Amino acid sequence: MDAALADILTGAWATLTRGAADRRSPVHTPVIASIGTSTGSDATPDARVMVLRHVDPAAATLRFHTDARSPKCRDLDGRPVAVLAYHPGQAVQLRLHGRARIVTQGPEADAAWAASTPFARRCYLAEHPPGTPLPAPGSGLPADVEGLKPSEARLLQARPHFALLLVTIHHIDWLHLAQTGHRRARFEAADGWRGRWLVP
Repeated sequence: MDAALADILTGAWATLTRGAADRRSPVHTPVIASIGTSTGSDATPDARVMVLRHVDPAAATLRFHTDARSPKCRDLDGRPVAVLAYHPGQAVQLRLHGRARIVTQGPEADAAWAASTPFARRCYLAEHPPGTPLPAPGSGLPADVEGLKPSEARLLQARPHFALLLVTIHHIDWLHLAQTGHRRARFEAADGWRGRWLVP
């Protein structure tokens, strides 16, 4: 892989890593797309915005958090997914393809749970799974934690509902928009990474 392509790949991972660490980054909330089963058809595409929590360039893995009871866990676990992020300051679009898996137990899930704030963990106290119909607008949270910081003891009841969505990336499509001419490159994971230039 030539030096320019190598620099682009390094920069793409750096953008994603910064996006996970900085909630003000436009890359902090990418779109995750999949072919859904919860909508009733394996052929129905679905997409949702999720918060990028951690990036591991060495393992080519992105980490998100979700409710283990959510229908999207069935859509995503073990299946191919696409991740779309755009950074307007860099004029760079990143389209990533990989395979997802849902993790609810183990050291990685426990560490992510412990590192989350009480308010972030509070949403997993919802009494019913995401998507459950309500008679009126509401958060689904129990009255004793609505708008309040739960105690650690109360949050223990939420832990079984917490899950990691891990996406192992196999392809990265990088597009830079410029008035002087767009540039596009594609990278594939195969005993390291291979890159090539494409027509934008």
